[in-house]
Amino acid sequence: MQKFTSLLIGLLLGAVQTATAVEPVDPFWRNATVYFMLPDRFHNGDIANDFPYGRKDDADYLRGFEGGDLRGVIEKIEAGYFNDLGVDAIWLAPVIENIHSYNESDKRTYAFHGYWPKDWTAVDANFGSETELVELIESAHSRGIRVLMDVILNHTGPVTEQDPEWPATWLRKGPPCDWSDYAGNVECTIHANLTDILTESEEAVELPTQLLAKWKKEGRLEQEQRELDTFFERTDYPRTPKYYLVKWLTDWVREYGVDGFRVDTVKHVEGEAWAVLKKEADLALAEWKTNNPKKKLDDRDFFMVGEVYHFGVNNFGPSVGRAYDYSDKTVDFYEHGFDSLINFGFAQVASQLPEAIFSSYSAALNSGELKGLGVLNYLGSHDDHHSFDRERQQTVSSATKLMLAPGAVQIYYGDELARPMIDDRAYGDASLRTNMNWDDLKNPETRELLVHWQKLGQFRQAHLAVGAGVHKKIADNPYTFTRTLAGEQPVVVALNLPQGEKRILVEGIFAEGSELTDHYSGKRAKVKSGRVTIDTEGALLLLSAKPKKT
Repeated sequence: MQKFTSLLIGLLLGAVQTATAVEPVDPFWRNATVYFMLPDRFHNGDIANDFPYGRKDDADYLRGFEGGDLRGVIEKIEAGYFNDLGVDAIWLAPVIENIHSYNESDKRTYAFHGYWPKDWTAVDANFGSETELVELIESAHSRGIRVLMDVILNHTGPVTEQDPEWPATWLRKGPPCDWSDYAGNVECTIHANLTDILTESEEAVELPTQLLAKWKKEGRLEQEQRELDTFFERTDYPRTPKYYLVKWLTDWVREYGVDGFRVDTVKHVEGEAWAVLKKEADLALAEWKTNNPKKKLDDRDFFMVGEVYHFGVNNFGPSVGRAYDYSDKTVDFYEHGFDSLINFGFAQVASQLPEAIFSSYSAALNSGELKGLGVLNYLGSHDDHHSFDRERQQTVSSATKLMLAPGAVQIYYGDELARPMIDDRAYGDASLRTNMNWDDLKNPETRELLVHWQKLGQFRQAHLAVGAGVHKKIADNPYTFTRTLAGEQPVVVALNLPQGEKRILVEGIFAEGSELTDHYSGKRAKVKSGRVTIDTEGALLLLSAKPKKT
């Protein structure tokens, strides 16, 4: 990676709070819409990079590289696709260099997903170049969109003839995880195909010889070694595996202004390691913003959201309040650097009526143990076989529930186009990772669904109260509710309405005579006798007052 300066590091170190301090999360992130994609499956912008490193088109069905890349993402950013959806942040599955060959133990599979690391300091050539990653981040920032990198601290990729095993001093050889308790999740090997990093070790280790040889061949060995010397001299950390990885991961922030991390396999690594990662990422982003005042979006802190598998709101799965229960030990990952955790429970409650979801989630996020903290709700994901509505039979109603739910939301690439998530030809999780169905935009029903997502996303983006506010039901028939957040405009939403004229109770929320806008139809009307009457074709109203002139 490119050499960075660190003249302000000492000052920044004293200014940044420790990662263990739990503060209320910025309402922006508690309301944010995050678009998650596997770049390889999204859009192919450059066919010249489809098969680097000697990779071939010889994988099992949907278990090899399909051609999607950073150039493809850039093209969609510049076309306004994400702005039209009201997206606040793009979460990219890992784009660091992965193992070059395929893994035979679980069908013939290449690392198209990005979760089999080989070199944390380089962009995988299948996705493009470091220059294109910089372009992507700058293009997103210029349109008000943040970029989250997916990061891995737990393991390297599988061993192949082209991808030798890392030194024994870096790796845990066993026992295999049995998920029964803390040791059975953390002090164990997560998968037979992977080689677990000794993240708990405080013993100094040498760099892998294959990594040194690789850097030398690429002409950057001395640069990488100098940067490591500078990092360890500044921090006084021992040269243990986790600190090498922390340095490499936070360089992406320091050099290019990455806004946040989505962290993989959180519950399989000690909480203390995540706290160090957050501390160093905070420093890195502060330094980048100091050095790039014209490129920064604002002064928001670094954001970190974690994948604690099976964590969920309202004590879903093994979570107890905001802590994760290993059976013999509980860990509060919010106390170890995380601003938000992925909510695995939403997909399991998405079949409920909207009021049941909205009222229970609002209570949990505004008065329970999760008060002021972040969660990221989703309908589907790349590795959850219990994703909601995989058959795509409830596309409109599920979009409405997700995008109007309290908490931040994750759009999994193609949710907005009803991308198929069941493919009988695919083995295992490949069925969840089909190619983006851009051609379906030729169909009127797909375009209508996309417009529905766009209207909901733009409404959520314009009103922090939707995700970060307090929910209150106004009426059962028609089902109407409000969301309020201190310092922000309230909103009123009504669902399942008849076509034509609609009369909605808004008394006590909007003043008599206020002009309201329905952000779904674009129509306006004034409050009379505590109600607003609007004639629209749709079954949904998204109401807010016209902003006062300043």
